[in-house]
Amino acid sequence: MKYIQPELEIITTHLKKVKSTDKPIWGEMSAQRMVEHLSDAVTLSRGNHNLPLEIKEEHTPKAQAFLISEHPLPKLFKASFATPDIPERNSSMDEAILEFEKAWKLFIADFTSSPTKCSLHPNFGTLDFDLWKRMHSKHITHHLEQFGVICQ
Repeated sequence: MKYIQPELEIITTHLKKVKSTDKPIWGEMSAQRMVEHLSDAVTLSRGNHNLPLEIKEEHTPKAQAFLISEHPLPKLFKASFATPDIPERNSSMDEAILEFEKAWKLFIADFTSSPTKCSLHPNFGTLDFDLWKRMHSKHITHHLEQFGVICQ
């Protein structure tokens, strides 16, 4: 499976193809909430949260092997920290995309300034920069597919 490259220009080009009125092929999030959700995930990767590991520590190698694999994220994957009832916080899709861009730039700056930095993902364990980029690549591809922007 081919995943989107974790590069801001490529990602935003695809995000701008999603219209605020687009309905998901699966799931419950609005298009704008999906972009905000992606911002939340990028912010999560910076490690400034108090979320616990939701899987057993001994399962993290298998979870991380899944990240590295070509297997896509499940279509209706549920994460306790990302429920569909979270309200939209931006006034428009354009603002949500700008928020994503800011979050992405901070993510890149954090890991560039601290190359050995690692932070916790509740479902995948402690990830370094490369694993976070892979996670974001899979995650963003998943949601772009959800809104029909890309097909796998």
